[in-house]
This record gives sequence, C-alpha cells and structure tokens, in this order.
Amino acid sequence: MTDKQPGFAPAAEPHASTSILTSEDAIIAGETSIPSQGENMPAFHARPKNADGPLPVVIVVQEIFGVHEHIRDICRRLAVEGYLAIAPELYFRQGDPNDFADIPTLFSGLVSKVPDAQVLADLDHVASWASRNGGDVNRLLVTGFCWGGRIAWLYAAHNPQLKAAVAWYGKLVGEKSINSPKHPVDIAIDLTAPVLGLYGGQDTGISLESVDTMRQALRAANAKADIIVYPEAGHAFNADYRPSYHEESAKDGWQRMLAWFAQYGGKKG
Repeated sequence: MTDKQPGFAPAAEPHASTSILTSEDAIIAGETSIPSQGENMPAFHARPKNADGPLPVVIVVQEIFGVHEHIRDICRRLAVEGYLAIAPELYFRQGDPNDFADIPTLFSGLVSKVPDAQVLADLDHVASWASRNGGDVNRLLVTGFCWGGRIAWLYAAHNPQLKAAVAWYGKLVGEKSINSPKHPVDIAIDLTAPVLGLYGGQDTGISLESVDTMRQALRAANAKADIIVYPEAGHAFNADYRPSYHEESAKDGWQRMLAWFAQYGGKKG
C-alpha cells in the first residue's frame, strides 16, 4: 500500500495499512452544514438506520488534521453503537488543514490561529443542531483526539448540559495565549461532566509528569474523572491509519469509552 491514501490529511503521512473502514450498511452517514455564529459550519454525521426515537449524541472533536477519513470513521463506529455522532470542521473559518504538508506548518499556519472560545461556541451550536435533527441533548456526550482531546476537557467545563467526556491523548498543560487562555489543568475545578482521559505512557509530547499534575488537580477539585495510561502506547495510539497505532490499547480505550458513556447517560435504560 502506498503512503498516500484518499481521505487522509497530507500532514498525517506516512499512512499505515492498518486503517479501519466501517461499513455503512447499518447506518446513514454524510456531510451536512450547521449554522454557527453567523456562518455555516461543515460537519460529518452518522447515525443508525433504524433509530427508535431520539438518539444519544456524541460530538466528535477532530485531531490536529481536521475532519479527515479517520474522524469520519470514528463517527461511523459510534453510529453502529447506536449514537448520533457529529464531527464539525472546527478550523473552517481559519483555513483548510489539507493545504498543509507537515505538522509544524499546519500548527503554525492554521491550528494556532483557532481560538478556544470560538471552538467551544461552535460545539454548542453542534449540540443545538443535534437537538433539531434526531438527537437527544439530554444525553449529550463528547470525545476528542489529540487537539480534540484537549478540547473535550475544556468542553466538560463549558457546557453544563454535557453528560460525559472522553479525551484521547489531549494536551493537559502548556503555555497560555490569547487564543488558548486556559488548559485542562486550569479548569479541573470547573468540570461539570465526568471525564475519562486516555493517554500513552510512551507519548513524547505529553509527559507522564503532566498527567500526574492533572491527576493532582482533579483530586484537589474533587472532580469526577479518571485517567488511564497505557504503558506501551505512544501518542495517537488510536489512529489506526498511522504508524503510532497500538491496537491493544486502542481497543481497550474504545471499550472504556463506550462503558463511560453508558454509565453516565449515553444510552437508554
């Protein structure tokens, strides 16, 4: 298999042959447009074909690479599990991640220009759209990966309607800026939804020291949260289309995410 696969962000190369593609036989999936802050935000959504009543909602927050094929497939996988899953294009005002060939220029040229406040407001509009399109926002959930993992933590302190969050290898501490005035460690005291954090013990970008700092902040805040560290996994261990994929950790994390969502109101009954 060649490095270039259709649908994956150029900056995410090299691509691995382990990428998973979920069948759409039992689901409905496609592109949509969500009104947000005076503009129309592109988004991908997926849901089960034979839904009985309003569905629990999972907002899927993209990696640094935007809503490319891996994030679309995360939505498909969640639809198979009975959720309405929506992945909004959260960079759409600032640019297109597919225009960048590597991670450093993608970060400096696009990602760093996206304000947290804009993102959190956009996610609120995604929830509103879901409520009008077959979703039950009394069962509102969020998950995010890498860049989106950090956002998932922040959203759990932003929207009091949120029932649960699962953050995959999202940065916990860092330098503050106008666009990113707070990091997860700063908002531990403000969490209103239970958060599950999934991290890799071999992650060179998110140190175990920063994970311990976050755990201490959560304990001090008496927050309902849990952080799992997979000792053998590095960053982006769920990214099955990249060499960083660690199958055992990814599969365990996925089951933990589903259990977390079910425990805190993601499914009926």
